[in-house]
Amino acid sequence: MSLARYLIQRIFQSIVVLFAIIVINFIIISLAPGDPIQFVAGDIAISSPEFAAYLRAKWGLDKPLYERLLLYIYNILRGDLGYSYRYSEPVINLILERLPITLLLTVTANVLAFVIGVLIGIYSARNIGKKVDTTLHVINFLLWSTPSFWLGIVLMIIFSVDLRILPATGLMNVRNPPQGMWLYLDILYHSILPVATLTLITLPLYFKITRDSMLQQASEDYVMTYRAIGFSENVIYRRYIFRNSIIPPVTMFGIHMGFAVAGAALIENVFGWPGVGRLLLDSIRTRDYPVILGVYVVIASSIIIANLIIDIIYALLDPRIRITGRR
Repeated sequence: MSLARYLIQRIFQSIVVLFAIIVINFIIISLAPGDPIQFVAGDIAISSPEFAAYLRAKWGLDKPLYERLLLYIYNILRGDLGYSYRYSEPVINLILERLPITLLLTVTANVLAFVIGVLIGIYSARNIGKKVDTTLHVINFLLWSTPSFWLGIVLMIIFSVDLRILPATGLMNVRNPPQGMWLYLDILYHSILPVATLTLITLPLYFKITRDSMLQQASEDYVMTYRAIGFSENVIYRRYIFRNSIIPPVTMFGIHMGFAVAGAALIENVFGWPGVGRLLLDSIRTRDYPVILGVYVVIASSIIIANLIIDIIYALLDPRIRITGRR
């Protein structure tokens, strides 16, 4: 199979998957219990059925499910993700407004977790069976088992409440908002705790994948051959084992970058971070269906695009994938 044909096939598959996700999400959310009119209008919706009927007609909630689904798909094809019940704004504007804030948190944490996790994974694999390997394993297990919101609260108590060296919540100092360059420095200052929390939660994944991949490559026949020839351990690890072991963590990094748009809802909620994840949680609580669906569409699109890019890179690096398909 040629590269062009492979790319066309993967793009078509991605479109089909995205379409299926949109349809399934719309049906599930539309059939979920709860009436958005009750959250928006409150007691007025109960005391004034005419007003509730007006809102349902305005937002198209009085139409059958299949009609709403077809209209929603048509609007998505035009780039329209709908209109928020709660904020009275286009959904795309709400998402784009919060997206840079979320990416600052998730991308920074993902990059730090990748670099640190790969480095300590390599170090642990080079010292297999030693005390340092056992210690890193225990720390990795504890971090892997720790809920993100609990770790965030613990870090907040230590560094914000007890030591008082870092801000607990918020994106910036709202009492005395800084200007110019100091504004960006203040945002970075407020992002230390949430970024650190998300980094510590994500780091064990890269550590585990890198360590296991290194150990697997170290047991291959070609490594024993190089050792028999007389290559030093540093040369073997640096030139051969590391190069062959870095592919799995890089793949996971690409997948995680696809999830970066989704944000870290729990961490954003703990630290009062006004990102996409917190927007999603607030919208779920208030039954703001257009915002929920819009966020899911953006998340699904980013994940599919990330996987498509990974497949393209694999196809360029290994022509066998175009023939057999990605395994």
